Amino acid sequence: MPSHQVDLIASYWTIAGDTYPGAPSEISPYTLQARAQAAAKAGWRGMGLVHADILHWIERLGLPTVRQIFDDNGMKHREVEFLIDWHLTCDRRSVSDRICKELLDVAGEIGATRLKCAAGLFEEGEVDVALMRDAFAVLCDKAAEYKVEVAIEFLPFSSVNTIDKALAVSQGVRPNGGLMVDSWHIARGGMGFEEISKIPVELIKGVEIDDANLELVGDVFNDSTHHRKCCGEGQLDLPHFVQAILDTGYRGPWGVELISAELRKLPLDVVAKRAFDSTMAQFENARF
Repeated sequence: MPSHQVDLIASYWTIAGDTYPGAPSEISPYTLQARAQAAAKAGWRGMGLVHADILHWIERLGLPTVRQIFDDNGMKHREVEFLIDWHLTCDRRSVSDRICKELLDVAGEIGATRLKCAAGLFEEGEVDVALMRDAFAVLCDKAAEYKVEVAIEFLPFSSVNTIDKALAVSQGVRPNGGLMVDSWHIARGGMGFEEISKIPVELIKGVEIDDANLELVGDVFNDSTHHRKCCGEGQLDLPHFVQAILDTGYRGPWGVELISAELRKLPLDVVAKRAFDSTMAQFENARF
């Protein structure tokens, strides 16, 4: 599998323009068609879709048109996000269940095959592994009805913030449930890329790659939301990350999740091309 056969997914924030997680509006200022066309022109083979944005465009255009936009532009890999609070037993769980249903309904209609989620976002303390495993099983069963896989991101600002905790929550729960392995989250979580070898390949439901400087800008959430770097423009050893993932046997698509105050001010075509080219360069010397 030479590098030119690597399929890259433009995760939502990479080409969303001037918005970010937690912004007053998470809806992209660019039309869905403009983003899909820019992605196709740059070489991307998939796109990520955030809840508020995709519902907005479905309401405006209708599901058949939205699906056609992806088909016409060769976006064969489609993913939806971002689900939180699916493991809770308080009132926030009802909101999570509604968003989950909406995301899965969209996924089923447009052919998205992955739902991204986080466990224990901004929660502290010990992880209730048994509770989370039971809740994850329920979530995976819901997604299986739509032929969708569920990928937990282990984030440094969540209670499930390491590979070991993520494995404890997800391993052996359901065949369609597993992990999203992100270079940024591993590095910012204080882990080394060599720890990727702990993850069985069947548990890797997705991979995301992006860069960072070694020094944080503000706290870790601020750094995550505003200061990520294109691959090769930061200080992470991304060829090491790529090889560690390939050594597990993973051969699926690779997402690129660039959340950057600098990049989101640039023209859409410029960002799409720069992000694509800089990522593909990380595979030049990889052993497939």
